[in-house]
Amino acid sequence: MAKSDITGKRRMKAQNVSHSNIKTKRWQNVNIQQRRLWVPELGKFVSLNLTTRDIRTIDKIGLYEYAKRHHVKL
Repeated sequence: MAKSDITGKRRMKAQNVSHSNIKTKRWQNVNIQQRRLWVPELGKFVSLNLTTRDIRTIDKIGLYEYAKRHHVKL
């Protein structure tokens, strides 16, 4: 299943809405990417499944800080 290793985000339920306003259930998937990231604090690479939002935030504040904010041990 597509799930972020740090935030735990998964697919969500959503609805298709037709022109006549008929609603049908569907799944809204998260954009999960497999990434191998360097963690300078640990001195090693870590492979993670991350959402694109996670990747953008990690670019700004760093992987170690981002994992600490979400109470995840690398």
